Amino acid sequence: MPHSEKYLLETALIAGMDSKPIEEMAKALSDLRSRRGRLFVIGLGGSAANASHAVNDFRKLCGIESYCPSDNVAELTARANDDGWDYIYSSWLLYANEKDGLFILSVGGGTETVSRPLINAIDFAKINGMKIFGIVGRDGGYTKLHADHCIIIPTVEPSRVTPHTEAFQSVILHCLVSHPDLQKAPTKW
Repeated sequence: MPHSEKYLLETALIAGMDSKPIEEMAKALSDLRSRRGRLFVIGLGGSAANASHAVNDFRKLCGIESYCPSDNVAELTARANDDGWDYIYSSWLLYANEKDGLFILSVGGGTETVSRPLINAIDFAKINGMKIFGIVGRDGGYTKLHADHCIIIPTVEPSRVTPHTEAFQSVILHCLVSHPDLQKAPTKW
């Protein structure tokens, strides 16, 4: 079977995942907006790019005040230089509070040796009473253990966990921002 056919079949299998956690996350994000909470969306690598896109849609379509710390490369690199790579996001969240939410996008969800900036941000969020959301792959890692709402993208082919997870982060984010409980503004097309 050609690679493209296998990949698309794997994608169809993932698309059959349980939708209930997505519905629960939409409700929790609507609650965050109702209490005028801010949403801080973070990721590393491809998930950082998805975080940037998510912030655009949460702000523009859903009216949720949202921020993506990695969009400001000057501040991000200053924090890496001054505070250390492991603290690039947790030091950025200094003024976040219990009304706010932290949204993690990650393939592995964070482990003791991988994605330390995400783990430190989660720890900061927990200490400060923030709601934690996540869309992750594999077993969900640290994010799954500590999130209030976490969606795990099913692994159907271990060698393609990264492309499938990052692709489905985008699918689920678009499902959320077009959800009738969240969407306030229409899309252009």
